[in-house]
Amino acid sequence: MPVDALRGHLDLIVLAVLADGPAHGYALVEELRARSGGVFELPEGSVYPALYRLEAAGLLSSTWQAVGGRRRRIYRLTRAGRRKLAEERREWRQFSDTMSEVVA
Repeated sequence: MPVDALRGHLDLIVLAVLADGPAHGYALVEELRARSGGVFELPEGSVYPALYRLEAAGLLSSTWQAVGGRRRRIYRLTRAGRRKLAEERREWRQFSDTMSEVVA
């Protein structure tokens, strides 16, 4: 699926994956790929700017950790991030339900 198809929803899916636990950027990309059955083939160049933006907005925090002998930045949701995720999920469900009614 083209990255453009996810425009406006990237923050939601990043927050949703991180709701299950902290992860570094590459692990996040792999988890998105796995959860979508390979449909979401997002380049790291799309995900990392989203992570930086969400952290700057206070929705994520990060720490540096050694993972497999490499130093990686680990991201986790903040309280504000959890609240934003709940809000985004509500909006997504409403949008999805409405679209289903219109196009079905």
